[in-house]
Amino acid sequence: MIGPCRIYNFGLSADCQGRQLDFVPWRQLPVTLESIDLSYNGLHVISAADFQNLPLLRILLLQFNNITHIANEAFKNNPLLEHLNIFNNSLHEIPASPLTSLLNLKELFMSNNLYRHATLADSFSKLVRLKVLSLGGPLVMGLKKNDFQPLKNIQLQAFAIKCSSNLSYYEPGSLEVIHTKQMGFDMAIDQRPNALHHMLRDLANKTLSAIQFRNLFEFTYYMGDEDIFLNLKDIIASQLIFHRGKFNENLLKMALLNLQVTPIKRLRLQYIDFARSPTFVDSGAGSSITELSLDNLDLWYISNPDVLRFDWRFTWFKKIKQLSIQYVYFSSVPCDSWAEMEGVELLDVSNNRLNDDVLYNKRCNYKGFMPNLLTFNLSTNELTSLEDISSLIKQFRKLQVLDLSNNKLGSAKQSRHCVWTQNITRFIAHHNYFSSEAFHCLPTTVSYLDLSDCNMDQLDLTYFKKATNLKILLLSGNKIKFIPSKWESPSLQFLALDGNSFGLISKASFQHMSQLSRLRAGNNPYHCTCELHAFVQDTITIGKVNLTDWPLNYRCYHPEPFLNTLISKYFPGKVACDIRLVIIISVATTAIVILIFVLICYIFDLPWYTKATYQIIQAKYRAHKENLAGDVGNFNYHAFISYSHSDADWVRDQLLPCLENNKNPYRLCIHERDFMPGKWIIDNIIENIESSRKVIFVLSRHFVNSEWCNYELYFAQQRAMGKTFSDVILVVKEPIDPSSLPSKYCKLKKMLSTKTYLEWPQQVNQQPFFWAQLRSVLGKPTMTREGTNSIRSRNSSGRFSVVEEKIPEVNKPLEGNKTDIQSEIIHRTEIELKD
Repeated sequence: MIGPCRIYNFGLSADCQGRQLDFVPWRQLPVTLESIDLSYNGLHVISAADFQNLPLLRILLLQFNNITHIANEAFKNNPLLEHLNIFNNSLHEIPASPLTSLLNLKELFMSNNLYRHATLADSFSKLVRLKVLSLGGPLVMGLKKNDFQPLKNIQLQAFAIKCSSNLSYYEPGSLEVIHTKQMGFDMAIDQRPNALHHMLRDLANKTLSAIQFRNLFEFTYYMGDEDIFLNLKDIIASQLIFHRGKFNENLLKMALLNLQVTPIKRLRLQYIDFARSPTFVDSGAGSSITELSLDNLDLWYISNPDVLRFDWRFTWFKKIKQLSIQYVYFSSVPCDSWAEMEGVELLDVSNNRLNDDVLYNKRCNYKGFMPNLLTFNLSTNELTSLEDISSLIKQFRKLQVLDLSNNKLGSAKQSRHCVWTQNITRFIAHHNYFSSEAFHCLPTTVSYLDLSDCNMDQLDLTYFKKATNLKILLLSGNKIKFIPSKWESPSLQFLALDGNSFGLISKASFQHMSQLSRLRAGNNPYHCTCELHAFVQDTITIGKVNLTDWPLNYRCYHPEPFLNTLISKYFPGKVACDIRLVIIISVATTAIVILIFVLICYIFDLPWYTKATYQIIQAKYRAHKENLAGDVGNFNYHAFISYSHSDADWVRDQLLPCLENNKNPYRLCIHERDFMPGKWIIDNIIENIESSRKVIFVLSRHFVNSEWCNYELYFAQQRAMGKTFSDVILVVKEPIDPSSLPSKYCKLKKMLSTKTYLEWPQQVNQQPFFWAQLRSVLGKPTMTREGTNSIRSRNSSGRFSVVEEKIPEVNKPLEGNKTDIQSEIIHRTEIELKD
């Protein structure tokens, strides 16, 4: 429903305050309403129809309007109404008739209207449930004895009467019939100061909890000599309050002298305009106020700080237990003032703009001062030095609670040498400027420490090791950037860290706080990580530590996709957070990858291809080095092939076609085809090895068993002496175990173990790569030596042919037993002829 009033609380309440209404919008108001606030509007009249449809109405607020008339039947249909406020309106008469039907009325505020008298109608006697009543106004010139007779049988909790600032009369006995716990006077007796006699006499022998005088003297200071507080000694009350008004030295002295003999234990002077009395003379004989015994003395918002020593002494503080001096702005604390406050247990001097020099006078001897002080409140001042404060109170032997909040304490320079009394258990210092160095100047005996909003960015962990009694620590609203993992505080039970600057928190953060049971750590820029999630889950599940501000104050700040997300709704994956699971998955994945790689290698022979490629690269590199060194000479053959007769078919059918039948063919020398007929075989071997650039040995089990192959191997290694066998190419046709070779093949063993060799692959698909390797090792097929020679050879078909051959250069003859060698040659020739 749209209208001037806001309906809330499920239709039970209506807020129409300050809507500039000049009539009650009763058509908008639901029948279920129990409370309506129509204050601060422009209402003039309350009619009979305004609230007739609200039978459940209990609270009606009409204060601060301009109501001049209330219809007699305005509240006829509101029998449940309990609270009615028509304060500060323009009613010219007390609305007795409209109130007649309100038999359940408990609180009625109707003062500050334009009544000219305060006489109540007899109908008020029916309001037997009434507990709070205020009436009167600025036009009420005085009180008559019969004004409040209808209230004589009603037990009130609070009664307040307002009269004109120009009080004209007060009939004795006007307030005798009032039975109340709290009595309030809002009337100035500037013109009738003796009226106070009658007011106090009317309250005599009544048991009251509080009496308040507002503007007792509103315009003038009392200059008379008559003791107008004389009847105060007959008052039985707990508290006396003077609110606003003018007090001078003589008037305050009259009040205090009479308070000395009354049971009143609490006195408050607030918003008082205090002045010295020009007729007051200090005789030097001591103060007249020496027996004032109060539980509480409150001096608030006093215009002149001289009120503290109104009789030039401080002796009136001697028997005060709780002394509160606020907004007095005194500029000095004489040494004798501390000496006089020997009975004070609580001293509150907050809100006074005190600085170090005003509070602590280095010329004073504070030993023995404040022997009973338990609580010292210095909050909201301009103190800067912890050293000066500790020097002041170190003699206060019973001090337990120290409140230094809202000052300028905590600088490293003024926090170096502090000696505290050993009884301090509560240290309150929020809203200061503490550096980490200032921790050295804090008392270590405390069980309660409040350093909230102190602009701290780091902590001094050594302090917490010393503060073994610390149970409650408040660090809210600072700039702490991280929680130290080695933070030890064995007795700590409650920790407040909300509103700081750290984003990481884990289970290890508070592992050295065995007694911690409550933690407040919300409103921090949290990084939503696995560590944070683990801490939250562990904390909530186990329940050892209670997060007092969970969950609404815990939100993610980083990473950006989770900004402002409630941490209670942040659930990272188990794989991301469980390191054991990550290791298992990583190991399993790695094993699978390796297995797949091994399988691929097995299927596609990748190791073999890799090894072969490496051999080709090495061969090309060696050839390049030989070219640079100038070792490439002119030869008749690209290669001399040494092989066993049993491997001849493989040489003829595989090796020769692949190397000779190309666009750029190699010239190869084999004994079956290329040896010179009629020439000694040994000479043929030597000459052809010397006239070949490379020597290829086709190794197999038959090669090992062939003596002629052994000779060829021997001649080849003689030629390769000093060249690290770079001209020798080993082709392993069959696998050979070097350790199984006879001892006479020591050179071959060495070459097999130190020299890279080519293996003939059994798989057909790998054989083309083998030929590429071999060609790479042989180098480019170019020849430059001049001269030809007719060589009788046998081709692969078994026929002999004559070919033009370049004449090889003859090397040195073979040294050795030529007869044995020739015999061996004849034997080999016979074998060859048989084949």
